[in-house]
Amino acid sequence: MTERVREILSWYGSDTPGTRANLARMLHHGRLGGTGKMVILPVDQGFEHGPARSFAPNPAGYDPDYHFQLAIEAGCNAYAAPLGFIEASVANFLGAIPLILKLNNHDVLHEETDPLSSVTSSVDDALRLGCAAVGFTIYPGSAHARVMYQEAREIAQEAKAKGLAVVIWSYPRGSGLSKEGETAIDVVSYAAQIAAQLGAHIIKVKLPTAHIEFAEAQKVYQRYHVPIETLADRVRHVVQSAFNGKRIVIFSGGPRSEDETFFQEARAIRDGGGFGSIVGRNSFQRQKTEALAFLRTVMQIYAGEIQ
Repeated sequence: MTERVREILSWYGSDTPGTRANLARMLHHGRLGGTGKMVILPVDQGFEHGPARSFAPNPAGYDPDYHFQLAIEAGCNAYAAPLGFIEASVANFLGAIPLILKLNNHDVLHEETDPLSSVTSSVDDALRLGCAAVGFTIYPGSAHARVMYQEAREIAQEAKAKGLAVVIWSYPRGSGLSKEGETAIDVVSYAAQIAAQLGAHIIKVKLPTAHIEFAEAQKVYQRYHVPIETLADRVRHVVQSAFNGKRIVIFSGGPRSEDETFFQEARAIRDGGGFGSIVGRNSFQRQKTEALAFLRTVMQIYAGEIQ
């Protein structure tokens, strides 16, 4: 075990040896293994956005095997997906990569201002499938946030009791926020804090903008001169908001973007003390050779091999 991984695990002293061993599995796996940085492949978009919107750009993605193969060949730390995708292919890739079972999902067939995901699998499913962790989405700002917080707490409690790590997708959204506010620095840092308080070991948030959503927060940021000018500054503040950097915070890749734009964002995450990226559409919507080259560059940035 590297000293960096040992340090990270020391932040989770209340957890069982089983949970910490599963965290170590993810932190030591893949090209970034042992560095404390992570790149995770998530493929829940078929459920969240629909199959054509997700996989038509690269039809190989309709096959669940493809995503296992991509995550393994790229050297990702872990692969995250809903129940169906993992059940369909796990037997073909036993032990090849740490798995994160996404326990709740949301579809777009019914338009709603205040989202509430459905619980679509269980901690026992994750154990049965040999997963290292469970994943759960919350939507701070939704009128249903309290329901999701309670569900997340109960799932985290059960997962930890059974030796699994907990990953929380914390995505501000709902009638309590403007569209711009969903990625505002005060809101994203708050979302990271909420996920940490709910017991997450790994927290996934979107990259924050310099917009400040709430007037009371604006006064504080101005009074105490909180640095938020650059993206690296804002990443640093989000990480600080997750127990002063003592929780693993990774950042969403979002919709497919230009390569250099994504690479610049990865540099800002690295320079701001972020722990890495969770990269879905920016990877699996490419042909595999292109996706592997793209992910290799991202990992080289996090490893400090590319400045």
